[in-house]
Amino acid sequence: MALTADDVKKIAYLARLGIHEQDVTAYANDLSGILALMTQMGATDTDGIVPMAHPMDQSQRLRADEVTEKDARNRFQAIAPQVEEGLYLVPKVIE
Repeated sequence: MALTADDVKKIAYLARLGIHEQDVTAYANDLSGILALMTQMGATDTDGIVPMAHPMDQSQRLRADEVTEKDARNRFQAIAPQVEEGLYLVPKVIE
C-alpha cells in the first residue's frame, strides 16, 4: 500500500505532529515501506510455529513470595488529611 502526500498530512494532523512540507515525500516513502513489510510479514506461513513469550527462550527468575515490609496503614492514615472507613478521601477532579 503506497501512501500519498495527502495521506501523510492527514496522519500527521490526526497524531498532532508538525512536519515540514519538504519532509512529506520522505515520510510517505518510509511509511509505505513499513506497510509493505507488514503486508509481507502477514503473508508469511506460521502454521505449526509455537508462540514464544521471549525471543531468547529464557525463563524469568522469580523471587520468593514473602512479606518484606511491615503494615504501616494505620500510621499513614493517621497523617492523611481525610480518611473515612479506612479509605483516603481526595478532592473530586473530574466533573
